[in-house]
Amino acid sequence: MTAALSATSIGLAAELTHTSSGEAVQFWVLAVVVVLGALGVVCSPKAVYSALFLAMTMLILAVFYIAQGALFLGVVQVVVYTGAVMMLFLFVIMLIGVDSADSLVETIRGQRFAAVTLGLGFGILLVAGIAHAGLATFVGFDTETGGNEAIVELAQLIFSKYLWAFELTGALLITATLGAMVLAHRPRITARPTQRELSIARFRSDSPVPPTPLPSSGVFARHNAVDVPARLPDGTPSQLSVNKTLGGGADDGRGEDGGSPTIESEDQ
Repeated sequence: MTAALSATSIGLAAELTHTSSGEAVQFWVLAVVVVLGALGVVCSPKAVYSALFLAMTMLILAVFYIAQGALFLGVVQVVVYTGAVMMLFLFVIMLIGVDSADSLVETIRGQRFAAVTLGLGFGILLVAGIAHAGLATFVGFDTETGGNEAIVELAQLIFSKYLWAFELTGALLITATLGAMVLAHRPRITARPTQRELSIARFRSDSPVPPTPLPSSGVFARHNAVDVPARLPDGTPSQLSVNKTLGGGADDGRGEDGGSPTIESEDQ
């Protein structure tokens, strides 16, 4: 009896640890995409691109969780991280702007040296922890994985054993958001111009911007082509209504008013 149970247990364990060809192909293809997305987060020159790469990486991680049977973790990955956390990142980008120039002046003495030292130290600790990691026997939850028992067990672990780490993670995200807003804030040297000041500057004689809206091509003329100048109320052609690239003008062989030069002869 004991031998039969042992053989059955070994057979079930072999089925659980066996990876099918479809799972292997899925893992290697998505793993490459995840690594490329993570590199895009770090190497992208613009913050918006980094946020998009981060969203892609989180979505593929959710696919990994769902493929391993952890449906709850996959849904949480999409809803919490790809949804809430990414919205937080985009909200910060919206506040600080995507075109804000980075200052090349070191405002705090020694901050670059400290950042490089802390980064190397963290990397060494991470590599040392991975190198000393061992593969032990998998220990699951005490209850069965069917129904909502696994979710209850996971919630108990998060809010009891790992509560301190959970709260520290939330505080770290909030601190990082506030720090990004403070560091990216640039105080205005001059006051923002009011609507009255903008209107006065537009109607000055030396302003390069026309004070009134530009007329459309062909208005008050006999043609509606884009290369025919519009007619002003006094009958003169408006060169501002034609793009300089088109090279249109009043003397383009179409008559004085931009129409056909044979119109009057046809009327006669």
